[in-house]
Parts: sequence; C-alpha cells; structure tokens
Amino acid sequence: MEMKFAGRVLDMSRCHVMGVLNVTPDSFSDGGWFNQYSAALFKARQMVADGAAFIDVGGESTRPGATRVSVQEELDRVCPVVEAISRELDVIVSVDTSTPKVMSQAVELGAGLVNDVRALQREGALVAAANAGVPVCIMHIQGEPETMQDQPKYQNVLREVGEFLTQRVRAAVRAGIEAQNIILDPGFGFGKSLEHNLLLLASLERLQALGHPLLVGMSRKSMLGDITGREVDERLPASLAAATISAMKGASIIRAHDVRETVDAVKVATAVKEAV
Repeated sequence: MEMKFAGRVLDMSRCHVMGVLNVTPDSFSDGGWFNQYSAALFKARQMVADGAAFIDVGGESTRPGATRVSVQEELDRVCPVVEAISRELDVIVSVDTSTPKVMSQAVELGAGLVNDVRALQREGALVAAANAGVPVCIMHIQGEPETMQDQPKYQNVLREVGEFLTQRVRAAVRAGIEAQNIILDPGFGFGKSLEHNLLLLASLERLQALGHPLLVGMSRKSMLGDITGREVDERLPASLAAATISAMKGASIIRAHDVRETVDAVKVATAVKEAV
C-alpha cells in the first residue's frame, strides 16, 4: 500500500521510523534541548542521516499536566522549523499539532503529514486537515493531555479504542479526507494505565482490521519506566523492545527519539518477517 506525502511516496506495507523533534521548552523527553531553531535543524539532519523517513515537529507539549500554548506561540515555534527542514532535507515532515491554523500553515510550508493526538476534535481541525490535502494521523486519547492520566478507565480497552478510531475515521471522511490518506495511532500512554497499554500492544495486529496503517509511539514513555524502573534517559533498551514488537505486529510507522537504534531494530524485525 503506497501513500503520498507532499510529493514523496512510501510503501506503508513496510515499517518506517519517525524521528521526534520537540520544539517546546517543556518536553518530557528532551527537556527542551531542541527548542532553538539552529539546534532543531541540526537534530533533524542527524535523524535523517540515521535513517528517519519522517521528522515529527511539535510545538505544544502533550505530556500529562502540560499547559496549552497560544496559537501564535505554536506557529512561531513550528513554522520556521518545518519550512527549513522541508527546504533543506530529503525527508517527510510531519506536524504534531491539534491547532487548525498550525496544520494549514505547516502544510503550506512543506509538511506532508498532519499528526493530531486529539484526533481532529478541536473546532475547525477536520476542515483544516481536509483542505490541507495531505495524509493525517488520528490518535486515540481518553480525556485531554492535562488530565488524561487521572485514573483512566475502560470496560474493554481494545474494543473502545477501535470504536473511537472508527468514529473519527468516519468523521474525517465526511469532512472530505480520503480514506486512503488516514493513519491510525492507538495512543499509548494517552489516557491509559500500564495494563491498558500492554493489552493494546499485545493485540496490536487486531487494530489492523480497521484497514489503515498504524503509527505507534512508545519511545521513552512512562509505561516503559513502570515496567523497568528506569528514568527517561535510561529507557532506550525498553523503547527498542517495544519498537521491535510493534514492527513484528505490523506497525507502519514507529515514532522514536533514538532514530539510529530504532532503524536497526526495525530492520531486524523486517528481515525476520520477510524470511517467513
């Protein structure tokens, strides 16, 4: 299955790595190291050299307890970086945003994917994404980032995540987004306990029945810290284990902070799958 991202075509039957580039002062994983323009561009170049097919640029932190930024502040953080990467590097730029104006301007500047953790639920987001004309990633979330980890509850997490994603796909198609341009993300760590996350990962291939490529992001997340007892900067081995499992279970995109190592893990998983 091929998908076109702002002029670049990828085979989504294979697994690709998306490098995370947070241009925020309060990112949980990098502490805002890359919130300056020159540092962000340097990091993007490094991730492309390490094998990233996507660079996911985000200007609003979605960690638990994060505060919302103004639209103008998000534009100021994201747009110069999106424009520079699109102009200078051979990579698909993804914009990690829920803000309609940021979606529109980022795509005008060269972004080839809209990646929305709020599943295009903000007012105007569906219209903006449809007008942008590029693929979108719709993620499951229970609640809002500010409160999502306050005792999340499900009767059946796999069924409820699947139903939510199905409903949002229908809404996206009604808004004019082509079904073949939709990617789904189960939202690991977004309104889910460790048990919920593990059940989703164990059954990840069942979400492929929804008929869309899957994006998975568990890199350095607290669920891995809960399992291993490791702090954020010590979670690389656990992140690679999660990435390998996801690739083996059919994920099309692995969102990761440690691109070089994740690319190697995905290559091994892909070789094993293709050997069967």
